[in-house]
Amino acid sequence: MRRVRCPKCDNYITFDETIYTEDQQLVFRCPNCNRQFGIRLGTSKILHTRKEEILDEDKHCEKFGSIVVVENVFHYKQVLPLRMGDNVFGRYVKGTSINQPIETTDPSIDTKHCIIRVQRNKKNELQYILRDAPSNTGTFFMNEILKDQDRIRLENGSIITIGATTLILHAASEE
Repeated sequence: MRRVRCPKCDNYITFDETIYTEDQQLVFRCPNCNRQFGIRLGTSKILHTRKEEILDEDKHCEKFGSIVVVENVFHYKQVLPLRMGDNVFGRYVKGTSINQPIETTDPSIDTKHCIIRVQRNKKNELQYILRDAPSNTGTFFMNEILKDQDRIRLENGSIITIGATTLILHAASEE
């Protein structure tokens, strides 16, 4: 299954790309805003997708771990690489200025929901510190809601819940 995003309202449309041939042109009508738009199957030689840009960016920088995003309701998985400093997570909305947008239709995730700070301690080991942004629905760690002043140190495999979505920390392996 493949998803395309409406250029007008950012609504996702899912379709089975295996029944079409490469270089075939498809036309969609968005059920949300009624906008008609077309795509051509195959790889674009002009524009990289956001995921390809992230992978290219990672080739040139040190690995700091990643967050696996699993939408509990829709079963869509994303992997977002972490960067040194504040990683601000929230729901992707066109024009959002956060550095870790989650592409979701989950309305219970704020556009700026939680922050994971990646830093080095005195022993030069990576640390992951979680805090709420603050958000309207709260950030949960181990089924406990965080208060605005809480700072939680995360370990590899830590599970964070925002809205109906689960975030799982995969810490960088340091040798």
